[in-house]
Amino acid sequence: MGYKSNFRRYELKYLLSAESAELLKQELLFSLSPDKYGPSTVRNVYYDTGDFRLIRRSIEKPIYKEKLRVRSYSKSGSSVFVELKRKYDGVVYKRRIALPENCAEDWLSGRAEIAESSQISREIQYFINYYPDLSPKVFLSYEREAYFLRGNDDFRVTFDKNILARTDGLSVSGDIRGERLLGEGSTLMEIKCGGGIPLFITEMLSRHRIYKSSFSKYGTAYKNIIMPMLYKGVYK
Repeated sequence: MGYKSNFRRYELKYLLSAESAELLKQELLFSLSPDKYGPSTVRNVYYDTGDFRLIRRSIEKPIYKEKLRVRSYSKSGSSVFVELKRKYDGVVYKRRIALPENCAEDWLSGRAEIAESSQISREIQYFINYYPDLSPKVFLSYEREAYFLRGNDDFRVTFDKNILARTDGLSVSGDIRGERLLGEGSTLMEIKCGGGIPLFITEMLSRHRIYKSSFSKYGTAYKNIIMPMLYKGVYK
């Protein structure tokens, strides 16, 4: 397969200034290594129902929530990931499958069936059937730097900046443009781990007075972009 398809982990988020982000990166390099692919531009298209049922439920912070998206780490020439992401009682479960972009779009739109069935594709198909009016709603992109703990690549720290969102051009091969979701220079750091956080990480965060934040990229796009358009009656 060549890629990890099943994740169970905690995802902790922190909003940082550009200065704090660079300082933490330098400290992390004593124990973490940069991702082998280097800095990347992540493109996502989020799917939702006609009445935005999925994101409206997510914003209410229920004990269980779920979302479906297509993700790409390059503009063209490679597969995309169709990802089903669930969160239950603080634990994130992500299942994904790699497909050519046109096959992913045809499958999620109901124009074609997936060529090769698997446990993950059946789970995603059940989700599609359960929400029959799913369609692409938001394009979200950001520049990411990722690091993993040497000896344990399941422990990762990512830094996302230039987070942009829009409601048109909903293809992961589209251009990078949209409305900025964080202030100029702000960075979203995420710690992704299957269990406890190493002591040196907690000490580093405490020393720099870095505290957890609640931030959803799609949720912020919905609040900042889609809700005002719905209120004005101009959403298409």
